Amino acid sequence: MSPREFLLLAQGLQVGRKRPLLAQVNLRLDAGESWFVLGRNGSGKSTLLATLLGLLPALGGELRLGPTVADRRRIGYVPQEQRFDTALPCTVAEFVTLGLPDAEAHAVVRACVANALDAMQMGAFVSRPVHALSLGQRRRVLVARALARQPHLLLLDEPTASLDGQGALQLVQDLENLRKKDQVCLVHVAHDLRLARRYATHVALVTAGEVVAGPAAQVFADARAAELREDFPA
Repeated sequence: MSPREFLLLAQGLQVGRKRPLLAQVNLRLDAGESWFVLGRNGSGKSTLLATLLGLLPALGGELRLGPTVADRRRIGYVPQEQRFDTALPCTVAEFVTLGLPDAEAHAVVRACVANALDAMQMGAFVSRPVHALSLGQRRRVLVARALARQPHLLLLDEPTASLDGQGALQLVQDLENLRKKDQVCLVHVAHDLRLARRYATHVALVTAGEVVAGPAAQVFADARAAELREDFPA
């Protein structure tokens, strides 16, 4: 995959449920970038993510996928919350396998699951029941399930929510290692400004019904980013 091949392009995109919440969203996501989507609660961050994923229809404008992700099988998604049914005897390996298409050969499935768990430092837990994991370990298994698809584009809705500072830092660092190794484009909806300042190559600031997007240094220097200092203590 060429480093400059676009994965997703939004032009004049309108986002919302029945009525526009965000208008004139312009984004270009390229291979190897690390995007952080920031904004106040209720500003539309998760709605934007759902629209980019195709879970919500766009209300206007244009949304295009690049050729390597056009069929969406190479797009990974980690939801904000995942309920684990403790009544099901589901192992870590079985849970991660759920992220793969049924048509994949058994040997391919095993390799994808093993690689995804290793990337999240969870290879030693392959036979562990999912319900027996800690919160941080479950979050890593969720990410591994998305990684099993070998995505070119990975969207994560608050992946570090409820994790302590060290746990959040290590999770994002492991994702960064993967990004640099495989040129995956990461899109984090985040509430940790320190992580964004440390790891973001690009930022999408959702504010006042619009999205200010671009290289991280440029967006952080924008006057409209002042709300980040108010709502996201550094």
